[in-house]
Amino acid sequence: MGIEAGRRALDQADVSGESVDLLIVATNFPDMICPGSAPFIAAGLGFDQTPFFDLKAGCSGFVYGLAIANGLIGSGLYRRVLLIGQEALSRVTDWSDRKTCVLFGDGAGAVLLEPAPLGEGVLGSALHGENSKALLLNMPAGGTKFPASRETVDDHGHYLKMEGAGVFRSAVPMMAQAAREALHAASLSLADIDWIIPHQANIRIIDSLAKHLGFDRERVIVNLDRVANTSTASIPIALDEALREGRIVKGDVVVLTAFGAGVTYGATVVRI
Repeated sequence: MGIEAGRRALDQADVSGESVDLLIVATNFPDMICPGSAPFIAAGLGFDQTPFFDLKAGCSGFVYGLAIANGLIGSGLYRRVLLIGQEALSRVTDWSDRKTCVLFGDGAGAVLLEPAPLGEGVLGSALHGENSKALLLNMPAGGTKFPASRETVDDHGHYLKMEGAGVFRSAVPMMAQAAREALHAASLSLADIDWIIPHQANIRIIDSLAKHLGFDRERVIVNLDRVANTSTASIPIALDEALREGRIVKGDVVVLTAFGAGVTYGATVVRI
């Protein structure tokens, strides 16, 4: 999925893979614990000596990736960065746990970033972490803390766990805070915003976020009713759909905001 999303982004931008200076793959469940997903995607895209790395920041991974890519481009270190968000959550979903298994989906989305004129592209970002809530979403087994064993398999330790009530209480105020901070960094207000694309966690969180911000719910992009929660892929998939449908057009200012395991949260303001 990541390879296909990356290929489509390059095709849409009408650039060759050889011109990409860096590949960032935001994912929480890579093809392998080591070496991750990025080297396999780089190979699938035909990249030769292009540097790559996996980025793990919960469902906020894509927003984190945008901020990182923008900073690297701004520093002059790289000119073109391909950012991919991908998850195959069906592989780590406990289908006997009805509180979680109905929520998640598989998918991938990608964007290509390059220098833009002042006032276009990434206008402002805000990133945060709250480690005291690290276990709100987690997969306990498979790492060095609880290596894979017969016991961890029997205990369903290799499946994603979630404390739903805790996620809801935290996600709304955190995403709202990050959105306001990113707007402040961009010297903009909510009145300047055309659209918000939140991480597609669940509809209650999205509705509550719009109400919390006092933002028109009709200008909040939602597609989770069709693709479910795809974690790091949810924002780029929703962005791509909205662009293809003509809802978001060139010149629009969009806030991308997310919350995820860690706990991480953040937002980025972009002018399309």
